[in-house]
Amino acid sequence: MDGEPDVPTAIAVTSADLVLPPTDQQTPNAAVLPAPGSQPLASAVADLQLLLDRYGHVIVVCPSSVPTPTEQRLHAVRSLLESDRIALVKSELPPLGTAVLARQLRQLSICDFSPGVVASAARLLAHYIYAGAVLGSVAKLDRVPVSLKSHLKGWMPGAQFAVLAGPVPQLVKLGPGAEPPAGPEFATQLVLARGQLQTDWPISALAPRWQVQGVQEAPLPADSPGWWGTGRLVEFAAHLPDLAVLHQLVSSVRRETCHWCRMELIGDRCGFCSAPLPTPPADTGTRAGGRALTSGGRVP
Repeated sequence: MDGEPDVPTAIAVTSADLVLPPTDQQTPNAAVLPAPGSQPLASAVADLQLLLDRYGHVIVVCPSSVPTPTEQRLHAVRSLLESDRIALVKSELPPLGTAVLARQLRQLSICDFSPGVVASAARLLAHYIYAGAVLGSVAKLDRVPVSLKSHLKGWMPGAQFAVLAGPVPQLVKLGPGAEPPAGPEFATQLVLARGQLQTDWPISALAPRWQVQGVQEAPLPADSPGWWGTGRLVEFAAHLPDLAVLHQLVSSVRRETCHWCRMELIGDRCGFCSAPLPTPPADTGTRAGGRALTSGGRVP
């Protein structure tokens, strides 16, 4: 990697349980933005202004399940500051997967990437996070496609399901001979967060089949029971832990300039203003880096 900037882009999150321990001594922490009910609007504006003054740009990572008042507060603060240096990155991943994504952006924030590239990299990195859970019931699960038959089985005492929310939704009823959901074809580590369900299946069965190279346990995010429809769960997320691999993955994608706010970006949408990249002429294309990983975590 080339020289690192003196001041990295700030990464902020909407709750403290989205801040996972750093992967190394260089990974910076994330700023936690208090919920609207615990902080006046004027204080929220002042705090974000301090982050802008110190870091120049702020990328706020929040799950799609974030409460409406929290999302409204974020937009209000950005509007009051009249700043185009605040990116609101909304993640469709489950809460633990969103925490993993936020940590990966923290890792990338100290690299030789512009703030626009770091913000737009979130959509790319989400495709490499295998986020799921073991559930004691799928009766109230509405964020992953569930068949009527599985819904009915979800009411049966003792039934357990392995559910993968992304990158490709999958659902498997656990039992003798049950195959785990299809996993990554590259080297990963697994983050595990235990709810009220007593099971070691992610460690005893899933990790060996997915060739996981290490397991880290974390507290269960407060929003996880609501996201999964039950508190009887063990949430997990397999991810790329190596900064060198993350850096090469992001570097492999062609960079563009947003036609609206002029920020640098990768992919098809600006991470700061959300403007889509204009469709190129039919005889031109971009160099795809979004599916470059192969077995063992190598990037060609």
